[in-house]
Amino acid sequence: MASSSASRWIRPEVYPLFAAMGFAVGICGYQLVRNICINPDVRVNKENRAAGILENHAEGEKYAEHSLRKYLRNKSPEIMPTINNFFSEPEKN
Repeated sequence: MASSSASRWIRPEVYPLFAAMGFAVGICGYQLVRNICINPDVRVNKENRAAGILENHAEGEKYAEHSLRKYLRNKSPEIMPTINNFFSEPEKN
């Protein structure tokens, strides 16, 4: 029975599905670890939980303004700007 199940699911046609699911699980795992490790609102140990609400705006700003957000802040929100410009701008003759 195990060989028939393996032959049903492990075929070359299913590899893209495995890749997409693996990528999605990887993103979810990254976000989970990021939140547990460096999010200022998440407190895992008992001493930090007993502290209550912290007014630590600098740490929250540091968490929210990460390097990817800083990099993308001044970029235009286009996926393919060259193709967009080609089709949207009139010819300059």
